[in-house]
Amino acid sequence: MPGRILFRATLAGTALQVAMVVAGHYVPVIADFFAVGGMAISALAGFLYGRTRTGLSIAVMGGALVGGACALIGILVSWRLGDVPAVILALGTALSVFTGALGGLAGWLFRDGYRGRWWYDAAGR
Repeated sequence: MPGRILFRATLAGTALQVAMVVAGHYVPVIADFFAVGGMAISALAGFLYGRTRTGLSIAVMGGALVGGACALIGILVSWRLGDVPAVILALGTALSVFTGALGGLAGWLFRDGYRGRWWYDAAGR
């Protein structure tokens, strides 16, 4: 079950990353936002994974893995299209691992909606 959720979150993030990269290849305005858009997509993919986990460390580590994997594939496609230099493979993936971890944390915190369990636990209810 956890592997299937990891795969689905990675697949969703990868599809969004590749769509953004291909659109940016043809529309220069989109290419100007590759960094911000790519990290936001990685955070979203991490959030999707983190919402399904009950443990904080698993949500954060899985979010980092999902965010980094989908960004790496998206950046690789962009590099092959000639839109970004090779150094962005390392830098962009590292930043997306971080934002994916933040997304996993946010997903874990809000896994039960706005009134998440962590909120009530902190309030002593």
